[in-house]
Amino acid sequence: MNVKRGCIAGLLLVVLFASCTGGNEKKLNRRVSLRRNDRNPYGASIAYEGLTSMFPDADISVSSANPQALSGGEGKKALICIGTRVEATASEVATLMNFVSDGNLVFISAMGMSDTLLHALGIRTSYAFRFRMARTDDMDSLTVGVYSPVNTGYTTFTYPGDGYASYITTLDSQYTSILGRDGSGHPNFVRITYKGGGAIYLHFAPLAFSNFFLLHKQNIGYYENALSYMSPSVKQVFWDDYFRYDHGRSFSAFQYILGNVALRWGFWLLLLLFVLIYAFDSKRRQRMIPVINPLRNTSLDFVRTIGRLYFQRRDNRNLATKMAVHFMDQVRTRYHLPVPALDEELVKRLSYRTGYPKEQLQWLVDYMQQLPARGAIPDEELLHFHQQLEAFYKHT
Repeated sequence: MNVKRGCIAGLLLVVLFASCTGGNEKKLNRRVSLRRNDRNPYGASIAYEGLTSMFPDADISVSSANPQALSGGEGKKALICIGTRVEATASEVATLMNFVSDGNLVFISAMGMSDTLLHALGIRTSYAFRFRMARTDDMDSLTVGVYSPVNTGYTTFTYPGDGYASYITTLDSQYTSILGRDGSGHPNFVRITYKGGGAIYLHFAPLAFSNFFLLHKQNIGYYENALSYMSPSVKQVFWDDYFRYDHGRSFSAFQYILGNVALRWGFWLLLLLFVLIYAFDSKRRQRMIPVINPLRNTSLDFVRTIGRLYFQRRDNRNLATKMAVHFMDQVRTRYHLPVPALDEELVKRLSYRTGYPKEQLQWLVDYMQQLPARGAIPDEELLHFHQQLEAFYKHT
């Protein structure tokens, strides 16, 4: 078994070396997949193939089904899920809990996990992402340590690749045991035990199970120490493909938002804001602004009514006199000119003030001076007098 594992490791090391050094311009493939059949630096083929040596008496298989389908049967079972992120709904978390309650084991390694799962386990996390931009011999992008019961201390492992990890900030120490820490001393590997022998293992540095990490120096020891916490009496080991992004489940943006605590709060607050805006805006729009008609000039209506009355009585002279009186009142009130007499001085000042032709004003003044001595006035003459006055009013 050790010979087989050594051959596989050697072959992958050659492939890794060729991918890193083949050609002068060829660069390291830094695509993070963590797939079981991916032999690129950030694939997980070594971790998957190493399960046969870690669980020699167990049946190793790949599961793309809901964990509920794995329950039943005899013997202890283990479900291993390694990926960049694990999304689990409330019903799927309940299924995992039932699976563990039956005495089975669940091992999850991912940088991010759904808030539903973490909340059910009483855990909070924070990101610790470090991206290696340039190659330096003394720089280790990812440092992880696993607790060794034999040495009663942490054994540390490093590698010069990309760091893609998070760590635990809050946990329930009554049920949770810390099995590993990152380079800064933060917990990143824990075990939560259940009655009946079941346990959930949460690991937050998935690149520690990548081909690149495990082939670097003696880092395969980290893989062996981490998985050694799982009971060797396991009869069935399932490599999980169900919780990966490409596991075939339908993805709903709405479910993703509601599954994240921060996004869920933001969504409901935004919805409440829209409701408040709609309520206040619609209330304001429903109030019609009343149309206020401008005030009518009733004095003009009165003058027109009186004019019609005198015209119907055929008292043209009296009507012309009233029109002359109205003209002089307009001159006093509108142009603030005294009217001591209808003379040439009034014509000159009124023409200057209004810009109306002096000749036409002189005709009006002369006509109004003749009114007291006139007898009957024909309709045509009265109409012409009215037209001259209207022309003056419209001009001014």
